[in-house]
Amino acid sequence: MRDLRISVMDRCNFRCPYCMPRETYHERYRFLGSHERLSFDEIVRLTRLFAHLGVRKLRLTGGEPLLRANLPDLIGDLSDIAGIDDVALTTNGVLLARYASELKAAGLQRVTVSLDSLDPQVFARMSGGFGGVDEVLDGIEHARRAELTPIKVNAVVQRGVNDHTVLDLLERFRGSGVIVRFIEYMDVGNRNHWSEELVVPSRELMARVAQRWPLEPLEPGYRGEVARRYAFTDGAGEVGFISSVSQPFCGDCTRARLSSDGVLYTCLFATHGTSLRDALRGGASDDQLLELMRGVWTGRADRYSEHRATLRRAPGDERKVEMFYIGG
Repeated sequence: MRDLRISVMDRCNFRCPYCMPRETYHERYRFLGSHERLSFDEIVRLTRLFAHLGVRKLRLTGGEPLLRANLPDLIGDLSDIAGIDDVALTTNGVLLARYASELKAAGLQRVTVSLDSLDPQVFARMSGGFGGVDEVLDGIEHARRAELTPIKVNAVVQRGVNDHTVLDLLERFRGSGVIVRFIEYMDVGNRNHWSEELVVPSRELMARVAQRWPLEPLEPGYRGEVARRYAFTDGAGEVGFISSVSQPFCGDCTRARLSSDGVLYTCLFATHGTSLRDALRGGASDDQLLELMRGVWTGRADRYSEHRATLRRAPGDERKVEMFYIGG
């Protein structure tokens, strides 16, 4: 365990079909109440214990984490925890221009922005009709000025939806220091209408990119790095490919995930988790919480991506946790 992804908010201001399809997450959908979410003090206490177990990198996620009030206060507290070397945040970018400087001042080190296409019509389709490309680009620019770097842009690629716009995305950010990463469309959760026919394998995308701009492979920055990285041979930066479907990386996974209501998951495709909130609010000591957390981690046997074809379940069987609930 080296990485902890902390969902601070289950709500989002987008309705991306591959994560929170609008027909399900409508205005009458019941999200968590504030009393159901972990408080900042509870998140900090648990994170200190995770650091004791080996966590060095934190990533705040959602939903949309910038919807959580006073988030810089939490970032400041997390940045002060002994052993934590890196605090990052994943956002859709719409609110980033407003908060970038404050987040940096609080101790945030870098951001990843979800941006699936620069084409306004494609963007609207993939965001559920919320937000706009210009707002996201403005957020990225404010993050650059605030030195929340290196900035990464994540794009989920779907065949026939946005795969024809990937080169435009690279063209926009090449030479800027912003790193674009293409993510294979995954069957996270139960409501995103995933089909293997919509997956564009990374090797196919890489061939398209290399035909336009020659690439050379880069060594992983650390064991368990999810993206396979390639440098543009002309020196204009790098591009990454995250290939959970075609090239699973379960064996090197170092990520634990904490939902906004305090459930610990050991896989993005998990069908169940362990509530740390119940134990914490039930009066568990630090030693008891450590024992619980250690037991969950050492007992994990998650290999969903490696066995996707045989593990995909028929409707009505045990259901996977939704991506908005634990972050991507």
